[in-house]
Amino acid sequence: MIQIIGTKKCKETQKAIRALKERNIKYQFVDLQERELSAREWENIFSHYDASQLINEQSALYKKKGFSYMIFDAKQELIENNILLITPVLRNKNKVKLGFDLETLIKWSNE
Repeated sequence: MIQIIGTKKCKETQKAIRALKERNIKYQFVDLQERELSAREWENIFSHYDASQLINEQSALYKKKGFSYMIFDAKQELIENNILLITPVLRNKNKVKLGFDLETLIKWSNE
């Protein structure tokens, strides 16, 4: 089953959900504002992407805390503040894709 990790307010996450609904593809939505990711979910994501690639530099929290002027451990900050994560994160078994990608979603649904 495809898992979409994001927030309800994220336009790209909404696109991914809409694309799956229109094609009657089963999915699980994980709202980052409602629950934290498990250690295994983080491991899976970090195995595919470097933590620094996952940080949304356009987010309000990133700008508010002044991360652009700080030296910080990206992995630790993401785990503590999962709202910094670029969304959506698409997962299927051990595969991870950052951002909305219709071709990937269709390919995964046919596997």
